[in-house]
Amino acid sequence: MKIFHCTSCENLVFFENTVCVRCQHKLAYLPDVENVVALEPERENVWRSILPDTHLYRLCDNYIRENVCNWAVPEEDDHGLCMSCRFTQVVPDLTLPTNREAWYKLEVAKRRLLYTLWRLGCPLKDRLKDPRSGLAFKFLSDIRDCAVDPVLTGHADGVITINVAEADDVERERRRQELHEPYRTLLGHFRHEVGHYYWDRLIKDTPIIDAFRECFGDERKDYAGALHDYYKQGPPQDWQNRYVTAYATAHPWEDWAETWAHYLHMTDTLETAAGCGLSLRPRRSDEPMLEVTGDPISRDVRAFHELVENWFPLTYVLNNLNRCLGLADAYPFVLSSGVIDKLRMVHYAIYAHRSGKTYPATEY
Repeated sequence: MKIFHCTSCENLVFFENTVCVRCQHKLAYLPDVENVVALEPERENVWRSILPDTHLYRLCDNYIRENVCNWAVPEEDDHGLCMSCRFTQVVPDLTLPTNREAWYKLEVAKRRLLYTLWRLGCPLKDRLKDPRSGLAFKFLSDIRDCAVDPVLTGHADGVITINVAEADDVERERRRQELHEPYRTLLGHFRHEVGHYYWDRLIKDTPIIDAFRECFGDERKDYAGALHDYYKQGPPQDWQNRYVTAYATAHPWEDWAETWAHYLHMTDTLETAAGCGLSLRPRRSDEPMLEVTGDPISRDVRAFHELVENWFPLTYVLNNLNRCLGLADAYPFVLSSGVIDKLRMVHYAIYAHRSGKTYPATEY
């Protein structure tokens, strides 16, 4: 995530802000310029951006009517929803009082996901633009949206379903402990599930499927049986030597999705660190050093080494800061050489699609 400033008064603002606390200008994120921009009213529901190249925008319907969005739409676009909200097919049942707050949290996480995907240059269309292969989201709750079985968070043919209960911090923590997971966040769910979508888009039936199988294993292995065995037997004892999480051991598809999610964790966090100007200059030469230069979300296939080199010292400081606050480690993972090879495969798959080029395995 980049660091944003009010385009009127230069005050620091955040990706989710709707008003600048210093100058009181209304704010909106404009995907076409990748910036949170101050707005001034032009006429009814038409706003002028305070930028050198002034353009006119309308606020997303979910901004002005539901208060769950902070994006805007170019005036010439006749759609009432912003580029992010168009990806949501089903919203929670708003007759339940807790679901409106849950919907807001879900949309916040989804917007952060979409921001990163666009920045990485991933293929990304909603179902309006691509009814067959586009991406869509459904936010469902056990109480009203499912008569018998609980809603399962998952992916199927480009549609990602998220159980609204995951937006409840207490319930999500209960599930995390029940499943013995070191990390479980709403944004993490989005990143994992969209990994399944991008396996279909970037790996399946492409020239790099053999490289995928060599790195992650053969996905033609029975999926249902593999999950049954995982939940019955658990991961192998040495799983950290080859997998980023225990759940990644269940099946090559889950290994890919967990690794994909981790890659998004890394690129987004490093971009934020770079935007903040973060550097580590310890007094001892044997302690981690960090100085993020350039754009961590690189469009160069050979930039993966720098990504990893910057990641380790960043997690060092994150965990130390959390411990000083009496919190658990912000980054409770171990990246073995086997996991790094899989992260490199994710990096390569994104680059191969974006550039239209293919490289031998030795170059990714």
